[in-house]
Amino acid sequence: MDLEEKFVERLAQLRIQKNISAREMSLSLGQGAGYINNIENKRNMPSMTAFFYICAHLDVTPKEFFDFDNANPKELNSIISNLKKLSPKQLKNVSNLIDDLTK
Repeated sequence: MDLEEKFVERLAQLRIQKNISAREMSLSLGQGAGYINNIENKRNMPSMTAFFYICAHLDVTPKEFFDFDNANPKELNSIISNLKKLSPKQLKNVSNLIDDLTK
């Protein structure tokens, strides 16, 4: 799968997760009603400025957008933020729990 394909799939995934229609998102970005649909159907690609607006609208950073393996970037960032507050012992316990869950 090429980068363009991954890009459009990620855009659709994050948009659907946020429960926003392509039309609604297009209009919210100040574009024509078919703008996001055209991107998702690979008829157009956004400019860099438009990409930043898309990320802001989806409430993700550009880094999170391109982290294709991360299906839930906001949740993962929240977890990481909370993990940073733990003591070394607590962090080890959480690590062991995660190891058990992912076996």
